[in-house]
Amino acid sequence: MSSSSEESAYRNGDSSQKKFKGVRRRKWGKWVSEIRVPGTPERLWLGSYATPEAAAVARDVAFYCLRGNSSPQNLNFPLTLPAGARPGLSPRSVQRVASDAGLATDARLIGSKDDGGDSKIDGDDVNNNNNISEEQQSNNPWRQNGDWSGSNDQGYLNISVEDYF
Repeated sequence: MSSSSEESAYRNGDSSQKKFKGVRRRKWGKWVSEIRVPGTPERLWLGSYATPEAAAVARDVAFYCLRGNSSPQNLNFPLTLPAGARPGLSPRSVQRVASDAGLATDARLIGSKDDGGDSKIDGDDVNNNNNISEEQQSNNPWRQNGDWSGSNDQGYLNISVEDYF
């Protein structure tokens, strides 16, 4: 499902479009997700994303980390959890893992849309988010303009919600 058709459906009030669990759309078009921490009244902010799929992936990762594998039917994409998602993490760690997964999904979907590709999520999109082909690396404008400090060993930055606190 492409984000543009999802966005137009929400704008037009079309309720036949799939709505993801734990995801809502802001008035200005961004998609956000948050989740309640079990056993507390607290909500854990998972971030703001360009696509509803990215917000749904962030929510799924947080749900799995907070509640474990007991309720896969409550996930939007039950077969697409990243390797870093595991039960028993602190809320702050859950926030980071979920945000990283959501941002990676956003980047992949937006990049796929720019390349004219399909913008659907499959298991490979989320599970292998660190495997970047040589072609993708050579098409990356940041890599073409040189390397910059602060990047990890692959030349890409890891940006998380914790970077903004």
